Amino acid sequence: MSAAALLFAAALAVPGTAGAQEAEPGPEQITNGDFAAGTAPWWWTANAPSAVSDGRLCTEVPAGTANAWDVIVGQNDVPVVAGESYELSYTASSTVPLTAQTRVQEAAEPYTSVLATADPVGTEATRVTRTFTASADLPAASVQLQIGGGERAATFCLDDVSLRGGAEPPVYVPDTGSPVRVNQVGYLPHGPKSGTVVTDADAPLTWTVKAGDGSTAATGTTVPQGEDPSSRQRVHTFDFGDLTTSGDGYTVEVDGEVSEPFSIRGDLYDGLRSDALAYFYHNRSGTPIEADLVGEEYARPAGHIGVAPNKGDTDVPCQPGVCDYRLDVSGGWYDAGDHGKYVVNGGISVAQLMSTYERTLTAADAESAELGDGELRVPERDNGVPDILDEARWEMDFLIRMQVPAGEPLAGMAHHKMHDAAWTGLPMKPHLDPQQRELHPPSTAATLNLAASAAQCARLYAPFDEDFADRCLRAAETAWAAAKKHPDVLADPNDGTGGGAYSDNDVSDEFYWAAAELFTTTGEDTYRQAVLSSSLHGDTDAVFPAGGGISWGSTGGLGVLTLATVPNGLTPAQLGEVRSVVTTAADRYAAQSRAQAYGLPYAPSGQDYVWGSNSQVLNNMTVLATAHDLTGEAVYQDAVLRGADYLLGRNPLNQSYVTGYGERDSHNQHHRFWANQNDPSLPNPAPGSIAGGPNLTAVASGDPVAAEKLTGCAPAMCYIDDIGSWATNEITINWNAPLAFIASYLDDAGDGRADQARSCKVVYSSHPWNSGSTVTVRVQNTGAEPVSPWSLTWLLSGEQRLSHTWSAEFAQSGRTVSARPLSWNRTLAPGAAVDFGFNTSAAEPAPDPGSFKLNGRACASG
Repeated sequence: MSAAALLFAAALAVPGTAGAQEAEPGPEQITNGDFAAGTAPWWWTANAPSAVSDGRLCTEVPAGTANAWDVIVGQNDVPVVAGESYELSYTASSTVPLTAQTRVQEAAEPYTSVLATADPVGTEATRVTRTFTASADLPAASVQLQIGGGERAATFCLDDVSLRGGAEPPVYVPDTGSPVRVNQVGYLPHGPKSGTVVTDADAPLTWTVKAGDGSTAATGTTVPQGEDPSSRQRVHTFDFGDLTTSGDGYTVEVDGEVSEPFSIRGDLYDGLRSDALAYFYHNRSGTPIEADLVGEEYARPAGHIGVAPNKGDTDVPCQPGVCDYRLDVSGGWYDAGDHGKYVVNGGISVAQLMSTYERTLTAADAESAELGDGELRVPERDNGVPDILDEARWEMDFLIRMQVPAGEPLAGMAHHKMHDAAWTGLPMKPHLDPQQRELHPPSTAATLNLAASAAQCARLYAPFDEDFADRCLRAAETAWAAAKKHPDVLADPNDGTGGGAYSDNDVSDEFYWAAAELFTTTGEDTYRQAVLSSSLHGDTDAVFPAGGGISWGSTGGLGVLTLATVPNGLTPAQLGEVRSVVTTAADRYAAQSRAQAYGLPYAPSGQDYVWGSNSQVLNNMTVLATAHDLTGEAVYQDAVLRGADYLLGRNPLNQSYVTGYGERDSHNQHHRFWANQNDPSLPNPAPGSIAGGPNLTAVASGDPVAAEKLTGCAPAMCYIDDIGSWATNEITINWNAPLAFIASYLDDAGDGRADQARSCKVVYSSHPWNSGSTVTVRVQNTGAEPVSPWSLTWLLSGEQRLSHTWSAEFAQSGRTVSARPLSWNRTLAPGAAVDFGFNTSAAEPAPDPGSFKLNGRACASG
């Protein structure tokens, strides 16, 4: 979404040739396209001397240029008429393979483009043909081949250039493969198993599930659904949920058509949890990405540390007229396809990563072991801190650095964003970015994102780093006070040069979210009253909009999820009201999932699939997952699983939207340095990167690939796996964050049984008295292996403090409590139990904890 509004800076379509042209070609509009008359009227940039050789125009391309447009060969004053269709063709070769950015555009700003494609050119002469319909009148267009941005010098030779009107553009028909659509990764053995088949048949059809060895595993008949409004396809659905046998290589056959293969396994999502979280390390700014963590193809030098050609992020000025100071805003995550860093995207993203960890403290079925120290691909592993919190801290540090210093106007506010002064080209590795970085004005929305995420940080990091937790709390409280003082400082919607604007004219949701996080962390009445007096409190439609849901511009739901799950000072009645908001929204999303032919929990009004629609699906899934954690009702988990089916292949395009997952996965997402489609020396996006997905506004957005390929598309079909389609195929931190949350939830779901077997059992007995309670705890090892040493963790409700303990070593940080063995009870043999206890002091009775984790694994309660 923040990717490139400046069209000539975006590298766009895959190479190809137009289909046969029926229309009579118009007159030739290129002068001297065969160079028989020398070089006139062709021109080239001063750094690239050119001359005619063997009847071709050959250009010496220098090494080490930063952008494609740093080296150009072109011809100006070519008239182009809006609505007319054209065919541009040329023959080219290069002594070093490169990608030519083929452009028909204005010769001067704003460089309006009517054709923008990325075309590989190799050592053998290649004929490139592009057909397009002009979207604007350009009386003096410039036809250009932009060939810079390479690390090696090359000789580029061009011949037989032609541009003629009257061409008939080929109609784009997406390759959707088999009409039988399934989750291409697979299904949990005891979870729902549904699919969709595209067919014109009116009567039910027989479906057959084949095992990997070709034997029949299940059979049944489809249910006709008529026309699916999201895709305009006639479809049937089928259900094979009774099949629970684990295995790989399953397929479904309907009417002679066979689906992509899939698995039935309980460990389907273990790899996705890890990969979705590794996305954030891959996109760190200000540190080298190490090969021993991500592999050689994804390793790269540190970006934006001030080493030439970088200007660096350690001493960044404001845009002219915004401020007279400079800040060190190094670190953090690159937001998306560009190198920008945005507080309103970073806030929701880091909050959802922290919530992925916090869920392991609050949800009975959640396990922290896979998120713990030494488990993920981060360089800080083995430092005594859960790896997921190490990753989140990289962004949290950056967000705090974006705070306006004391003594300055708007002190305590947060700058809305920082990025390059102008759009960079594609591809572009971060360490090669030559642009000046700039701070943009503070905003109330950014300030409240900082307040909310830093408040959450304060309670989660306290057990591991009290100094950092205190720093987070100071930043949060300072930001809250600044936002209350400046409640309507809004980001400029026109501030979109070099980075996305991310404007938001309603910050009531950010105020609610920040108040909820501060109240949960501190218990202070000021924040309690801010929560209870908000117009959003208790209003399901306000915090979880019917046609959308949580997003960077709608964050109130994040506050509700925290209040509903993390122990806080709400009364039982108030807590019940908050949880009712969650389950009411989840009921709506579950109903949407059951009603739709492709099973997704997302049904925008008028089928208006928005920019980043896949993130909306995922954020609705987080609400469903939370409702399942709160209630244990299978209907919510089933809807989450059907949402995963949609994202991983059971959709109108038969497309897995997650890189590296499924037979037909997206792998050309829009990204500056994961840009293999434009430069074969660069990698495709790393596994676990989710594409934005169908976007009904893509054609009108200025996305040239969408304009060329997707005009007239059905809502759920408005997607193309092309690096240039930044409106449908970008990847961002705030889309991958809910993917990481959901992947973790799904991995915790095991085989999908409602009554998963546990290897430990906890009996927690509380005996209240007038100002506290006496608690005894029994932990039993119900597994087959000894546990040594052991550590039991849980959260206390209210303001309880431990006052006397026995038979274990205790630690309390805020509401987080851990009990560890003494020398004599270090080992829990299979079937054995250990008893310990403590007294608490509290002003009023508090409910017992809802979940316990033994060495990061969920225990049954008894």
